[in-house]
Amino acid sequence: MLTTTVLTAALTDASLPLLAGGPLPALGPDFLDPDHLISSFGTAVVVGVVAVVFIETGLLFPFLPGDSLLFTAGALVAQDKFPVHINIYVLCLMLFAAAFLGDQLAYVIGRRLGPKVFSRPDSRFFKQKYIDQTYAYFDKYGGRTIIVARFVPFVRTYAPVAAGVGKMNYRHFVSYNVVGALLWGVGVTLLGYWLGNFTFIKNNIEALLILIVGVSVLPVALELWRARRKESTGETVEGRDTDYDEPAERAAVEREVFGAASTAPVPGQAGTQVVEDGGEPEPEPQR
Repeated sequence: MLTTTVLTAALTDASLPLLAGGPLPALGPDFLDPDHLISSFGTAVVVGVVAVVFIETGLLFPFLPGDSLLFTAGALVAQDKFPVHINIYVLCLMLFAAAFLGDQLAYVIGRRLGPKVFSRPDSRFFKQKYIDQTYAYFDKYGGRTIIVARFVPFVRTYAPVAAGVGKMNYRHFVSYNVVGALLWGVGVTLLGYWLGNFTFIKNNIEALLILIVGVSVLPVALELWRARRKESTGETVEGRDTDYDEPAERAAVEREVFGAASTAPVPGQAGTQVVEDGGEPEPEPQR
C-alpha cells in the first residue's frame, strides 16, 4: 500500500510540468532514467547503451534500467531523436550481442567461483533475497528461467550466475540465452521503435518516457509488496523466501533443474543427514 501510494504520487507530480509546459523531472536517480542516460552519453550513445545492457546482465549490477532503456532507445530512433543516426537493425544486433555475451560472462562467473559468489553478506548492491527470488524462478520455470528472467528486474542479473553455479548443461544454457537475448534485447527495442512511429506517441514522447520509467518500477514495487506481505504472515524472514535461503534448499533446486547440486548439505541441518560414502543425503526418519 505504501509503495503504491508513493509511486502514484511520484507519477502525478511528474506529470504536472507536462501539463504546465515545463521540463519533466526524472523519477529516482539519474542512472535509472533512460532518457537522461541516453542524452548524457552524447555521440558515444551506442557504446553507452550497449555497455549498460552488458553490465546489468554480465557484471552482477542489477540497478540499471534494462527494459526501459531498450524501449526508449527504440522509440527515440524511430523519431530521429537519438543522439546519433543509426539503423534500428544495426542497433538491435549490437544489443542482442551485449545481452547474449553478458549472460555468457555471468555463467562463467558462476561456474568458476561456484557457491562462493552467492555466499556474500548483504550490501548496498547485493541482497541475499535476490538470490532467493532467482532460485524461486528456477524452481517454477526450470531452465526456461534464463528466458523468463530477462523480463524480471534483479532476477535477470542473477539467473545466469545461478545456472553457472549449478553447472547447468552449457548447450541448454546457450540455447535459452539466444532466445532470451532475442526476445528481450531485440524484441523490446523493436517494440519501442514500432510504437514510436505512431503520431500520438511522437507528439507525447515526454509523457511516454515518464510512463516507461513508472512501469519499469512496478515489478520491483510488486516484489517489495509480496515480500512484506509474506513477512507479515511469517512466510519469510526479513523479506527472504525461506524455501530457498539454505544451502540444502538451493541444492534441491539445482538437482531438479540442472541434474547436479553445487551446494553440499550442511552437516546437522534440519531435514538432511550427511552420508559418509558420498551418496545422496537421505531424509531423516519420521518420528
